[in-house]
Amino acid sequence: MTYDLLATLRPLLAAEAHAEAYASDSEPGDLEQAVWLRLLERLRADGPPADPPGWLREAVRAEARRSRHATWRERPYDGEPPDVLGPGPEQHALAAARRRALRQAVRRLPGRCPRLMEALLSPKDLTYREIAGELGISQGSLGPERSRCLGCLRRLLTPEVAACEARG
Repeated sequence: MTYDLLATLRPLLAAEAHAEAYASDSEPGDLEQAVWLRLLERLRADGPPADPPGWLREAVRAEARRSRHATWRERPYDGEPPDVLGPGPEQHALAAARRRALRQAVRRLPGRCPRLMEALLSPKDLTYREIAGELGISQGSLGPERSRCLGCLRRLLTPEVAACEARG
């Protein structure tokens, strides 16, 4: 009996929900789902309505009104939500993990590349002249040396970056 009632009401509910959705600024599927839930609750509590199509029309209109009132009461934020204003703990943890991975890769570089890259990554923001003096090399060879070291670093990090990217 219940299955027959649901099968009979399905096209009527779809049509009614579609007709009321625009005025209530909601999705027809949302209205349908809410009315199905109300019908199932009614069937369990009181049994089937005496006039199922009439009950269904009224239920759709009631859900549309409820949706309209909920939309009317909702207010947008004055500004950005708090979690958008700055990085959260997840972003801090991910950034720290990236910095650790970079530092580990820098330590695996050949020759004087680890010292050069550490100087370039230094929070002191050293100039090329200061870095060259610290490493004991000419300032003119610093650029080509940096390029070679960055190429090595890129090759070291490529497998790790590729493994972390989402596939799909």
